[in-house]
Amino acid sequence: MFLFTFVEFNFYMDLIEDQYFIQGIPVLDIIKEYGTPIYVYDTQIIERQINRLKSAFHVDKLGIHFACKALNNINILKFIKSCDVGLDTVSIQEIWLGLKAGFTPDQIIYTPNCVGVDEIEMALKLGVQINVDHIETLEYIGHHYPDSKICIRINPHVMAGGNEKISVGHIDSKFGISIYQLPLVIRLVQTLKLNINGLHMHTGSDILDAGVFTLASQILFDAALKFPDLEFIDFGSGLKVPYQTDDVSTDIEEVGELLSNSFNEFCNQYGRKLKLYFEPGKYLVSESGMFFVKTNVIKQTPSTVFAGVDSGLNHLIRPMFYGSYHQILNISNPKGRPRIYNVVGYICETDTFASNRAISEIHPNDILGFKNAGAYCFSMASNYNSRFRPAEVMIHEGKHYMIRERESIEDLLKNQIEVL
Repeated sequence: MFLFTFVEFNFYMDLIEDQYFIQGIPVLDIIKEYGTPIYVYDTQIIERQINRLKSAFHVDKLGIHFACKALNNINILKFIKSCDVGLDTVSIQEIWLGLKAGFTPDQIIYTPNCVGVDEIEMALKLGVQINVDHIETLEYIGHHYPDSKICIRINPHVMAGGNEKISVGHIDSKFGISIYQLPLVIRLVQTLKLNINGLHMHTGSDILDAGVFTLASQILFDAALKFPDLEFIDFGSGLKVPYQTDDVSTDIEEVGELLSNSFNEFCNQYGRKLKLYFEPGKYLVSESGMFFVKTNVIKQTPSTVFAGVDSGLNHLIRPMFYGSYHQILNISNPKGRPRIYNVVGYICETDTFASNRAISEIHPNDILGFKNAGAYCFSMASNYNSRFRPAEVMIHEGKHYMIRERESIEDLLKNQIEVL
């Protein structure tokens, strides 16, 4: 069963005559003030996605927790908190950021993978909801922190996701406790008197087949019947957003109806109402972000025209790492004659953003904009080639705010110690 919808790619920028605008602000004015390369986020889009997700589900208790590994600027976190959304974290550092942004420990879920007991202990002492995917960690908590509330991350052995790098619920995944190990988990819970208050699963990202959610949820419901003291069931996420014109995306309304019905039926079988949790990352922030760069050179070889820009895989690695697609617009010449380009970066590697892409004719110093730059873009940036990480700007209620300064040479040298 495939539940997806064809969408007209939803530009969060308005094209009026020959200019792009964000919340009424000319994009080129933003570039003039802050320079390039730069990430820009529109809070209206984030709020739209949150409201759409909330409206899609019809359950007594819905909890949304933003997967902050997607975008971790503290201003974005504060805005998301103001929308009555909690936080999904995967590291102690993300917990610290969440607390700094004003989230209370009970609003934070911590789902680590392959971390040491020292980090587990720090999280437990902070009082966040811990989500465990390792049997030895369950034993450790039972022996040393017997009163802690624990969620268990189940691996349902369901292959799902846009590609193998973002499919995390299959049998050979490092994530989750195998559903086949459930008898061992139950023995540990009973022997150590563990307080299991939640069950969790996450099968992958960019899921279009709602049958994946149906299959995995049934596996999770069957497992949940073996734990009498649950407070919530967490479906993770994996919702696909559109990346280009006429792209398909997860039909969240149909998925919400499907899962709401099965969840409500399960709660009746379980004997009481539980909370249903979701942990979207990309779904909430991907479309809110644009990445703007300046064209340095137009370079032609016998067969290819390259548009070389003032950025590279150090700022936006997703196309090279995942093969991900980002629509590219010529902000300076939006109505120009389309030509075919390879858009490439300035890093001493083959850092190609796009190959054989039709874009309005590009000239040196033109500003290009990359769509879907709100998720897993700045958060995966680096200083490779000793390049500075870019600035970040937030557009909120018709005004623009610098929310992260561009790095400088002092930032690169800050933690280095000269000994010669």
